[in-house]
Amino acid sequence: MHIGMRRTAVATALTLSVVLPATGVAGAADAPTTDTGSHVDVEYFRDPDGEGARTSVPASSPYAEPGTAARQRTATASEDGEVVPIAETGPTADRLDVTIIGDGYTADEQDDFLADARTKWDEVTGIDPYKSYEGLFNVWAVKAVSQDSGVTGDPGRDVVRNTALGSYFWCSDTERLVCVDLDKTKVYADKAPATDLVIVVSNSTKYGGAGYSGLASDYGYDGVSTLSSDNDRSTLIAAHEMAHSIGLLADEYQYAGYGDYPYSEPAYPNASTLTADDMAAQRTKWAAWLGEADPSGGVVGTYEGADYYEYGVYRPTENSIMRALNTDQFNLPGREAMIAGFYRSANALSPLVDTSVTVPRSTRLSVELADLGTGISRPQVRWYVDGREARQARGRTSVVPAALGVPADRRTHKVTAEVTDTTSAVRSPAVRDLTSNSATWTVKR
Repeated sequence: MHIGMRRTAVATALTLSVVLPATGVAGAADAPTTDTGSHVDVEYFRDPDGEGARTSVPASSPYAEPGTAARQRTATASEDGEVVPIAETGPTADRLDVTIIGDGYTADEQDDFLADARTKWDEVTGIDPYKSYEGLFNVWAVKAVSQDSGVTGDPGRDVVRNTALGSYFWCSDTERLVCVDLDKTKVYADKAPATDLVIVVSNSTKYGGAGYSGLASDYGYDGVSTLSSDNDRSTLIAAHEMAHSIGLLADEYQYAGYGDYPYSEPAYPNASTLTADDMAAQRTKWAAWLGEADPSGGVVGTYEGADYYEYGVYRPTENSIMRALNTDQFNLPGREAMIAGFYRSANALSPLVDTSVTVPRSTRLSVELADLGTGISRPQVRWYVDGREARQARGRTSVVPAALGVPADRRTHKVTAEVTDTTSAVRSPAVRDLTSNSATWTVKR
């Protein structure tokens, strides 16, 4: 799935099975329990230091505010749906756009939400490779005004709160699984200039969260991650879940009793039916990383058990963030897959002069580079005239075609700016090709 695809038409609304009363906190006997709507698959982490699990949950929530009640309550609630840029690094067409929505924040708590949104994004981008490629993301915060402060199921199962997105612990009878109303979430996500991925920050100190994926056909963006605002361990849930959508990574854990892997070679870049010897002989999957010391610990090899099965399928390392949340490290093959995903959906180079029109050779051509910092990314700009590099311009972001050597011969010539990420975190030639972004102008005297 190409994360950079833009929003599709609004999905047919899912019908809430129960409408909450207007009260704020009710007893367990008052909580809606009927569930007759559509279901979706989610991933969750019961233990903040443990492995993940998957289950099916309702796509709607009985705890979400009906209609536009939040916008109608008070004058201060006019902030409902307001979009605030957290990080605006470039054009939406050239960036991965993450939309962060708050739930369980009243009209008077919207500043708290913005602070929590910034904190959560800072925590996610403290993890490589997000850290090194932060400049390829735009981040939008969307204010969702809730009637009640906090979310259902916090601190106990008997607590019910009426909130904009209907966040609730104890989803599918699992305490740490935080579900939301997907249609309500989409209403707010669509207010952002563009949305590729969604993070819902639920106003809670209690550990919990979830990951929804494969939503693109109905919602126009692939994934929704839910997490608690004031629990630092919940941030790893978002980092893990976004990796499914961006890097197309498999889960690296397995379930007891699943037994032998029943399928052919998986498409995931971090799961394989090949042993290390076969992988090396075929020069496929993570063969280029075999034997390397890994940031997650140990060395890259083929460790049995991945993609939920116990036998006959292998993962690259003993542990990683795709296996358990007791580490914030992606293994080396996972990092490379993430970098590939960043560049499938975003460009490190954006032209500042229109490439669709013919320009004179005296025109100054300029490009803007994504600020990728000083991490593992290493972009370098080169300029070409009719396919031949003008070496004197290497590293520049602004040039004049005449100075590059475009002749005044009244003929049409092509000037190209190209940036290629030379990071050592990429060894695959195919991924290296993905990291190359360019802009080409037609130049004539």
